[in-house]
Amino acid sequence: MPRKAKAAPTLQEQIASTIVKEYKPKTFKEASDLIREIFGPVLEQMLQGELDSHLGYTSGSHDPKSTDNRRNGYSEKTVRSSQGELDLRIPRDRLGTFEPQAVPKGSRDISDIEDKILRMYGQSMSQRDISDIIQDIYGFSVSADTISNITDRVYPVVDEWRHRPLKKCYPFVFVDCLYVSVKTDRGAKEQAVYVVLAYDTEGYKDVLGIWIGESESKHFWMEIFDELRARGVEDIFFLSMDGVSGLESGAKAVFPNVTVQRCIVHLLRNSLKYIPTKEKAGFCKDIKRVYGALNAKEAEAAFDEFKEKWCRYPGAVGVWERNFHHVRQLFNYGSAVRKVMYTTNAIESVNSSLRKVTKKGSFPSEDSVYKALYLRIVELEKKWQGRRVPNWSMVRNQLLCEEELSARLEKYSAR
Repeated sequence: MPRKAKAAPTLQEQIASTIVKEYKPKTFKEASDLIREIFGPVLEQMLQGELDSHLGYTSGSHDPKSTDNRRNGYSEKTVRSSQGELDLRIPRDRLGTFEPQAVPKGSRDISDIEDKILRMYGQSMSQRDISDIIQDIYGFSVSADTISNITDRVYPVVDEWRHRPLKKCYPFVFVDCLYVSVKTDRGAKEQAVYVVLAYDTEGYKDVLGIWIGESESKHFWMEIFDELRARGVEDIFFLSMDGVSGLESGAKAVFPNVTVQRCIVHLLRNSLKYIPTKEKAGFCKDIKRVYGALNAKEAEAAFDEFKEKWCRYPGAVGVWERNFHHVRQLFNYGSAVRKVMYTTNAIESVNSSLRKVTKKGSFPSEDSVYKALYLRIVELEKKWQGRRVPNWSMVRNQLLCEEELSARLEKYSAR
């Protein structure tokens, strides 16, 4: 069988081969340094090509010129790049009309380093870590003050994001709080950060906002719901919460048709405080038969058995007796809808990610908290981009099976 003809080397391979033969790098570092040395001349050649295009003739051409503009030497400039600091010779023209694109006028950084710093900051890296990474990768140092100045530039963006208009309908909304330490004139103080996560009618996640208050309270949640209404939200189907006193009535005062659902996982945690360690596994198994039943009739029967079996722990049983209507209402909806609404795990996952930022220590101000959490949320939303909530088609179909919810869903889906 004849041997296949060897493919001709690509242009990139020819260039790489010439460079290796000429410079003979022995290590990865030598190769990286070599690329850095070549990068500058390549940029200068690009700039020369841009000037040729601008003037309409190449350097040294003796052909008739269509313009009186001519080359006018070079200006020297040091820029930061993905290959470190480069000393470049920027070609000029006599009339000063040449606007280079590869290295724009006034630019001292062509590496998009600011975007990289914002991303690293949003990924919970400290200023020292960011500075070290920039030094290792790009070959120049960035001070903590510079990093702070770069990240501070997002403040107007944060403010715009926090007050942006929202969609008219969110079928599922989850609310929760986390606490951060903020420095004040009297020392560091714990502040409550209110977070609202929602699923829109198409099944996409959206953090509707973050707010900072003295502590978690019904009145502050009321202010948040009022703000959501003012920013355009007209309807919420289900609101999942962890059980703040008065939150349910506060939510219904602003969104009368909302169904407020207590988080089953939080109820379980609260009731387990009254159960001896050795009996917790059996308790969890029995209560799961209640909220995991196939229908409301089975759930009620299982709950009667549960109360009789565990009546020796009235504190634990009382938690479920006071909140059984939250368990009972789950069975008004299909299993896919129940799976979404019965727990606040979705927002707890968001808050877990946010805590990677807040655990570093005290923040100098509330604005710095907003900045850090916003950049973290940006990173989360990049992961969510284009990804619906799992099993959303089934969730939507089950919502459409409920006459009232179907009318509300169709109303806002058509907009």
